[in-house]
Amino acid sequence: MEQKLQELKMRLAEAADLDAAAALLTWDQSTYMPPGGALARARQLATLTRLYHERFTDPAVGRLLDDLRPYEESLPYDSDDASLVRVTRREFERMTRIPSDFLGDFYQHSSSAYQAWTQAHKENDFQRMIPFLEKTLELSRRLANFFPGYQHIADPLIDFADYGMKASALRQLFATLRQHLSPLVLAIAAQPPIDDSCLFKRYPEERQLAFGSAVIRRMGYDFDRGRQDKTHHPFTTKFSLGDVRITTRVQENYLGDALFSTIHEAGHAIYEQGIPMAFEGTTLAGGTSSGVHESQSRLFENIVGRSRSFWHYYYPSLQDMFPEQLREVPEEAFYAAINKVTPSFIRTDADEVTYNLHIILRFDLELDLLEGRLEVKDLPRAWHERFDQDLGLVVPDDARGVMQDVHWFGGWIGGVFQGYTLGNLLSAQFLEAALQAHPEIPGEISQGQFGTLHAWLKENIYQHGRKFTEPELVQRVTGEPIRVEPFIQYLHQKYDALYHLNT
Repeated sequence: MEQKLQELKMRLAEAADLDAAAALLTWDQSTYMPPGGALARARQLATLTRLYHERFTDPAVGRLLDDLRPYEESLPYDSDDASLVRVTRREFERMTRIPSDFLGDFYQHSSSAYQAWTQAHKENDFQRMIPFLEKTLELSRRLANFFPGYQHIADPLIDFADYGMKASALRQLFATLRQHLSPLVLAIAAQPPIDDSCLFKRYPEERQLAFGSAVIRRMGYDFDRGRQDKTHHPFTTKFSLGDVRITTRVQENYLGDALFSTIHEAGHAIYEQGIPMAFEGTTLAGGTSSGVHESQSRLFENIVGRSRSFWHYYYPSLQDMFPEQLREVPEEAFYAAINKVTPSFIRTDADEVTYNLHIILRFDLELDLLEGRLEVKDLPRAWHERFDQDLGLVVPDDARGVMQDVHWFGGWIGGVFQGYTLGNLLSAQFLEAALQAHPEIPGEISQGQFGTLHAWLKENIYQHGRKFTEPELVQRVTGEPIRVEPFIQYLHQKYDALYHLNT
């Protein structure tokens, strides 16, 4: 069995190397590649993706997994070896269920849809995208049907990002969250707006990058196993557990963009850097799910990075870095500015109070489309009605409405958005558990110390890699399933005081 296990690890490492090579080319495409390389890069990525799929789904891998089943069953469920075989079998069965010709058809369609969207979005022309979206919806349903026995047609699609979560549970969770958020948004909207003009001065790029790098280094991001570069759309990528890179973007007339995107991506990367090196090259060498991964970026970006404790320590340093811009701005005014709540049309610009309403809207519309209760041609109408209900805004056009996100126009319909809100919920729930064990954490953060928080996260989340599903990990860490209450309590504690609400 040991020999078979080593052979499985060898085959997984070869597949992981191909996947890492594709990730490296994608990172280069988003950072340094000249425009003239786009055509060849698409071909190179397609080749590596095909080779990875062939290597991972080799029948020899399936035979090894069958041979190793008795060994897996003889071990504790949470052991490294049992988890490796179990998680690899899950991925193998998933990938072998999807015919390669279907994937080819989808990626060809997806490429065409994306190219059409880039132009249609500029011209606010949703009608042009209707036939593309109808084809995407058809292909998304076909994909789900490769996995029979589901409770809801969205369940297999959700499994790709948040394995073990079900549409029925998410629908109930999100409905409860929406009931709490809508009154809070309306109550805040009735208050005088916060002055955030201090954020919209000229902040030189070099100093913004230097400050952000100093912050994330102290938080725990290891620059010996990573680096930061600029891009149009910030992301984190991993080539190995010893090479986890982040990107950011900088606006010299807005301080918040680079700073908080840097902290956000560092949260993702610190998670990956905390995974045991023993998992390198295997299916365990990654984060549990989209939701758990997002919980780490949101924890550092929002709950830590926008907290009073954090800025009690960092604001004097920020004032020293930008004396002309912030010398006359009190710490309390700056704290209020970075936490301003303003309902907006664009998801990626949304504050932490309104953000989840954007996600829940998209999740609900995805389910309606997949269930056949909503036709593609009626999507803008449904979007506008729901946006008015939840955020009190009349969407002026489809470019700032249903066409703003690329997800549906360059990917599946279903299983795409739920991880963002799960991450917000879990960020508060995980911190609640951390504070129960270490109530000194906020005081340490106010002194610029993140060691206790980082150590707790590593012990309870990072060290497990992908050994557990999302529901399993949450139950293991917090003793409860995913809950709305810690996040709602966090929002009220913060924003009731900030906006002087009597809720």
